Amino acid sequence: MNQFKTVALLALLSALLISISYSLLGGAMGATIGILIAAISNLGAWYFSDRIALAAYDAQPISYHEAPELYQMVERLCQRAQLPMPGVYIVPTGAANAFATGRDPEHAAIALTQGILNVLPEDELEGVIAHELSHVRNRDTLTQAVAATIGAAISFLAQIVSYSFWFFGGSRDNNNVNPLGLLLTIILAPIAATVIQLAISRTREFLADESAARLTGNPRALGRALERLEINARKIPMEGNPAFEPLLITNPASSQFLANLFSTHPSNEARIKNLLQIEQEMFERQNF
Repeated sequence: MNQFKTVALLALLSALLISISYSLLGGAMGATIGILIAAISNLGAWYFSDRIALAAYDAQPISYHEAPELYQMVERLCQRAQLPMPGVYIVPTGAANAFATGRDPEHAAIALTQGILNVLPEDELEGVIAHELSHVRNRDTLTQAVAATIGAAISFLAQIVSYSFWFFGGSRDNNNVNPLGLLLTIILAPIAATVIQLAISRTREFLADESAARLTGNPRALGRALERLEINARKIPMEGNPAFEPLLITNPASSQFLANLFSTHPSNEARIKNLLQIEQEMFERQNF
Protein backbone atom coordinates (compact mmCIF):
# COMPACT_ATOMS: atom_id res chain seq x y z
CA MET A 1 0.00 0.00 0.00
CA ASN A 2 2.84 2.43 0.84
CA GLN A 3 4.47 1.71 -2.53
CA PHE A 4 1.19 2.45 -4.30
CA LYS A 5 0.79 5.72 -2.38
CA THR A 6 4.31 6.79 -3.36
CA VAL A 7 3.74 6.12 -7.05
CA ALA A 8 0.38 7.94 -6.95
CA LEU A 9 1.87 10.98 -5.20
CA LEU A 10 4.83 11.16 -7.59
CA ALA A 11 2.45 10.97 -10.53
CA LEU A 12 0.36 13.77 -9.03
CA LEU A 13 3.44 15.92 -8.46
CA SER A 14 4.67 15.37 -12.03
CA ALA A 15 1.22 16.12 -13.41
CA LEU A 16 1.18 19.39 -11.47
CA LEU A 17 4.51 20.44 -12.98
CA ILE A 18 3.51 19.53 -16.54
CA SER A 19 0.12 21.24 -16.18
CA ILE A 20 1.70 24.47 -14.95
CA SER A 21 4.27 24.39 -17.75
CA TYR A 22 1.53 23.67 -20.29
CA SER A 23 -0.66 26.57 -19.21
CA LEU A 24 2.02 29.16 -18.50
CA LEU A 25 4.74 28.48 -21.05
CA GLY A 26 2.55 27.65 -23.99
CA GLY A 27 0.85 24.41 -24.94
CA ALA A 28 2.80 21.27 -25.77
CA MET A 29 6.10 23.18 -25.88
CA GLY A 30 5.52 24.36 -22.32
CA ALA A 31 4.78 20.81 -21.16
CA THR A 32 7.99 19.60 -22.84
CA ILE A 33 9.99 22.33 -21.11
CA GLY A 34 8.49 21.27 -17.77
CA ILE A 35 9.47 17.66 -18.33
CA LEU A 36 13.01 18.66 -19.34
CA ILE A 37 13.41 20.87 -16.26
CA ALA A 38 12.34 18.00 -14.01
CA ALA A 39 14.53 15.44 -15.79
CA ILE A 40 17.70 17.53 -15.68
CA SER A 41 17.14 18.51 -12.04
CA ASN A 42 16.42 14.92 -11.03
CA LEU A 43 19.55 13.58 -12.73
CA GLY A 44 21.82 16.04 -10.97
CA ALA A 45 20.18 15.58 -7.56
CA TRP A 46 20.27 11.79 -7.89
CA TYR A 47 23.89 11.52 -9.00
CA PHE A 48 25.37 13.91 -6.43
CA SER A 49 22.92 13.27 -3.57
CA ASP A 50 25.43 11.44 -1.35
CA ARG A 51 28.14 14.10 -1.56
CA ILE A 52 25.70 16.95 -1.00
CA ALA A 53 23.93 15.41 2.00
CA LEU A 54 27.11 14.24 3.72
CA ALA A 55 28.74 17.65 3.25
CA ALA A 56 25.64 19.42 4.57
CA TYR A 57 26.03 17.69 7.94
CA ASP A 58 29.86 17.60 7.93
CA ALA A 59 29.74 13.79 8.08
CA GLN A 60 33.17 12.16 8.43
CA PRO A 61 34.02 8.66 7.12
CA ILE A 62 35.21 6.09 9.63
CA SER A 63 37.06 2.83 9.15
CA TYR A 64 36.51 -0.64 10.58
CA HIS A 65 39.42 -0.17 12.99
CA GLU A 66 37.89 3.03 14.39
CA ALA A 67 34.51 1.45 15.19
CA PRO A 68 34.65 -2.36 14.81
CA GLU A 69 31.40 -3.09 16.71
CA LEU A 70 29.44 -0.59 14.63
CA TYR A 71 30.90 -2.00 11.40
CA GLN A 72 30.04 -5.55 12.44
CA MET A 73 26.43 -4.52 13.14
CA VAL A 74 26.11 -2.84 9.74
CA GLU A 75 27.73 -5.83 7.97
CA ARG A 76 25.39 -8.28 9.72
CA LEU A 77 22.29 -6.32 8.72
CA CYS A 78 23.58 -5.89 5.15
CA GLN A 79 23.98 -9.65 4.84
CA ARG A 80 20.40 -10.19 6.00
CA ALA A 81 19.11 -7.55 3.60
CA GLN A 82 21.38 -8.79 0.77
CA LEU A 83 22.93 -5.36 0.35
CA PRO A 84 26.51 -4.34 -0.37
CA MET A 85 28.33 -2.67 2.51
CA PRO A 86 27.69 1.09 2.45
CA GLY A 87 30.08 3.78 3.51
CA VAL A 88 29.79 4.51 7.23
CA TYR A 89 30.00 8.10 8.45
CA ILE A 90 29.85 9.88 11.79
CA VAL A 91 28.32 13.33 12.20
CA PRO A 92 30.13 15.22 15.00
CA THR A 93 27.13 16.48 16.97
CA GLY A 94 25.45 15.66 20.25
CA ALA A 95 22.07 15.53 18.53
CA ALA A 96 20.79 11.96 18.14
CA ASN A 97 19.85 11.24 14.55
CA ALA A 98 20.80 9.25 11.44
CA PHE A 99 20.28 9.23 7.69
CA ALA A 100 21.08 7.27 4.53
CA THR A 101 22.04 8.67 1.17
CA GLY A 102 23.43 7.59 -2.21
CA ARG A 103 22.14 7.14 -5.72
CA ASP A 104 21.84 3.33 -5.48
CA PRO A 105 22.80 0.46 -3.13
CA GLU A 106 26.26 0.25 -4.73
CA HIS A 107 26.95 3.94 -3.97
CA ALA A 108 25.21 4.27 -0.61
CA ALA A 109 26.27 5.70 2.72
CA ILE A 110 24.73 5.76 6.18
CA ALA A 111 25.55 8.50 8.65
CA LEU A 112 25.07 8.29 12.40
CA THR A 113 25.53 11.18 14.77
CA GLN A 114 27.85 10.86 17.73
CA GLY A 115 24.81 11.61 19.84
CA ILE A 116 22.85 8.59 18.63
CA LEU A 117 25.81 6.31 19.35
CA ASN A 118 25.93 7.65 22.89
CA VAL A 119 22.18 7.50 23.56
CA LEU A 120 20.88 4.23 22.12
CA PRO A 121 21.48 0.71 23.45
CA GLU A 122 22.56 -1.95 20.98
CA ASP A 123 19.13 -3.35 20.02
CA GLU A 124 17.68 0.11 19.40
CA LEU A 125 20.72 1.20 17.39
CA GLU A 126 20.34 -1.95 15.31
CA GLY A 127 16.73 -0.92 14.58
CA VAL A 128 17.84 2.54 13.47
CA ILE A 129 20.57 1.15 11.18
CA ALA A 130 18.08 -1.36 9.73
CA HIS A 131 15.72 1.56 9.04
CA GLU A 132 18.45 3.43 7.14
CA LEU A 133 19.48 0.33 5.20
CA SER A 134 15.83 -0.14 4.28
CA HIS A 135 15.88 3.33 2.73
CA VAL A 136 18.85 2.17 0.65
CA ARG A 137 17.18 -1.10 -0.36
CA ASN A 138 13.91 0.67 -1.21
CA ARG A 139 15.84 3.32 -3.21
CA ASP A 140 14.20 6.08 -1.23
CA THR A 141 17.03 8.49 -1.96
CA LEU A 142 16.08 8.37 -5.63
CA THR A 143 12.39 8.79 -4.79
CA GLN A 144 13.10 11.77 -2.54
CA ALA A 145 15.40 13.35 -5.13
CA VAL A 146 12.72 13.07 -7.80
CA ALA A 147 10.06 14.54 -5.50
CA ALA A 148 12.29 17.35 -4.25
CA THR A 149 13.48 18.47 -7.67
CA ILE A 150 10.03 18.37 -9.27
CA GLY A 151 8.78 20.42 -6.32
CA ALA A 152 11.66 22.86 -6.78
CA ALA A 153 10.89 23.15 -10.51
CA ILE A 154 7.26 24.01 -9.71
CA SER A 155 8.34 26.68 -7.23
CA PHE A 156 10.84 28.03 -9.78
CA LEU A 157 8.15 28.32 -12.45
CA ALA A 158 5.80 30.00 -10.00
CA GLN A 159 8.55 32.48 -9.10
CA ILE A 160 9.13 33.29 -12.78
CA VAL A 161 5.41 33.93 -13.21
CA SER A 162 5.42 36.11 -10.10
CA TYR A 163 8.26 38.28 -11.43
CA SER A 164 6.56 38.47 -14.82
CA PHE A 165 3.32 39.57 -13.18
CA TRP A 166 4.94 42.34 -11.13
CA PHE A 167 7.29 43.68 -13.80
CA PHE A 168 5.24 43.13 -16.96
CA GLY A 169 1.70 42.85 -15.63
CA GLY A 170 0.55 45.97 -17.45
CA SER A 171 1.94 45.00 -20.84
CA ARG A 172 -0.51 44.52 -23.67
CA ASP A 173 1.28 41.28 -24.50
CA ASN A 174 -0.27 39.78 -21.38
CA ASN A 175 -3.90 40.62 -22.19
CA ASN A 176 -4.67 36.91 -22.75
CA VAL A 177 -3.40 35.87 -19.34
CA ASN A 178 -6.08 34.87 -16.85
CA PRO A 179 -5.36 36.94 -13.70
CA LEU A 180 -7.12 34.45 -11.43
CA GLY A 181 -5.19 31.51 -12.88
CA LEU A 182 -1.98 33.50 -12.55
CA LEU A 183 -2.67 34.28 -8.90
CA LEU A 184 -3.55 30.67 -8.09
CA THR A 185 -0.36 29.48 -9.78
CA ILE A 186 1.84 31.90 -7.86
CA ILE A 187 0.29 31.13 -4.46
CA LEU A 188 -1.14 27.64 -4.53
CA ALA A 189 1.16 25.65 -6.85
CA PRO A 190 4.26 25.78 -4.57
CA ILE A 191 2.11 24.97 -1.53
CA ALA A 192 0.51 22.00 -3.29
CA ALA A 193 3.92 20.77 -4.45
CA THR A 194 5.30 21.01 -0.91
CA VAL A 195 2.35 19.15 0.61
CA ILE A 196 2.68 16.32 -1.94
CA GLN A 197 6.46 16.13 -1.52
CA LEU A 198 6.16 15.87 2.26
CA ALA A 199 3.43 13.25 1.96
CA ILE A 200 5.84 11.16 -0.12
CA SER A 201 8.50 11.56 2.57
CA ARG A 202 6.10 10.40 5.30
CA THR A 203 5.02 7.40 3.23
CA ARG A 204 8.63 6.29 2.74
CA GLU A 205 9.28 6.55 6.48
CA PHE A 206 6.43 4.15 7.24
CA LEU A 207 7.78 1.73 4.64
CA ALA A 208 11.33 1.92 6.02
CA ASP A 209 10.02 1.32 9.55
CA GLU A 210 8.18 -1.79 8.37
CA SER A 211 11.18 -3.10 6.42
CA ALA A 212 13.47 -2.51 9.41
CA ALA A 213 11.09 -4.29 11.77
CA ARG A 214 11.04 -7.38 9.57
CA LEU A 215 14.80 -7.22 9.01
CA THR A 216 15.65 -7.23 12.73
CA GLY A 217 12.60 -9.19 13.89
CA ASN A 218 12.30 -6.64 16.72
CA PRO A 219 9.78 -3.88 15.89
CA ARG A 220 9.51 -2.79 19.51
CA ALA A 221 13.21 -1.89 19.71
CA LEU A 222 12.82 0.58 16.83
CA GLY A 223 9.75 2.01 18.54
CA ARG A 224 11.72 2.57 21.75
CA ALA A 225 14.50 4.19 19.71
CA LEU A 226 12.03 6.63 18.15
CA GLU A 227 10.75 7.61 21.59
CA ARG A 228 14.28 8.16 22.87
CA LEU A 229 15.28 10.15 19.78
CA GLU A 230 12.25 12.43 20.09
CA ILE A 231 13.15 13.26 23.69
CA ASN A 232 16.76 13.93 22.68
CA ALA A 233 15.71 16.13 19.74
CA ARG A 234 13.83 18.47 22.07
CA LYS A 235 17.01 18.96 24.10
CA ILE A 236 19.56 19.00 21.27
CA PRO A 237 18.04 19.82 17.87
CA MET A 238 19.83 18.65 14.73
CA GLU A 239 21.51 21.61 13.03
CA GLY A 240 21.67 21.67 9.26
CA ASN A 241 19.99 22.70 6.05
CA PRO A 242 16.19 22.19 6.39
CA ALA A 243 16.14 20.89 2.82
CA PHE A 244 17.75 17.67 4.07
CA GLU A 245 15.33 17.04 6.95
CA PRO A 246 13.45 14.33 4.98
CA LEU A 247 16.64 12.22 5.11
CA LEU A 248 16.76 12.11 8.91
CA ILE A 249 15.20 9.22 10.80
CA THR A 250 13.14 11.51 13.01
CA ASN A 251 11.97 15.09 13.01
CA PRO A 252 9.61 15.77 15.94
CA ALA A 253 6.38 17.48 14.91
CA SER A 254 3.23 18.72 16.52
CA SER A 255 0.25 16.41 16.74
CA GLN A 256 -1.94 19.06 15.14
CA PHE A 257 -3.23 18.28 11.66
CA LEU A 258 -1.77 21.31 9.88
CA ALA A 259 1.63 20.79 11.50
CA ASN A 260 1.66 17.15 10.41
CA LEU A 261 0.55 18.15 6.91
CA PHE A 262 3.74 20.18 6.52
CA SER A 263 6.01 17.75 8.38
CA THR A 264 8.73 15.71 6.71
CA HIS A 265 7.93 12.74 8.97
CA PRO A 266 4.84 11.05 10.39
CA SER A 267 4.34 11.60 14.10
CA ASN A 268 6.34 9.22 16.26
CA GLU A 269 3.07 8.19 17.88
CA ALA A 270 1.75 6.97 14.51
CA ARG A 271 5.03 5.24 13.68
CA ILE A 272 5.21 3.43 17.00
CA LYS A 273 1.58 2.35 16.70
CA ASN A 274 2.34 0.94 13.26
CA LEU A 275 5.41 -0.90 14.58
CA LEU A 276 3.37 -2.49 17.38
CA GLN A 277 0.83 -3.68 14.81
CA ILE A 278 3.67 -5.26 12.82
CA GLU A 279 4.91 -6.93 16.00
CA GLN A 280 1.44 -8.39 16.58
CA GLU A 281 1.28 -9.66 12.99
CA MET A 282 4.71 -11.30 13.34
CA PHE A 283 3.67 -12.93 16.63
CA GLU A 284 0.47 -14.31 15.09
CA ARG A 285 2.36 -15.76 12.11
CA GLN A 286 4.89 -17.45 14.38
CA ASN A 287 2.10 -19.05 16.42
CA PHE A 288 -0.20 -19.95 13.53
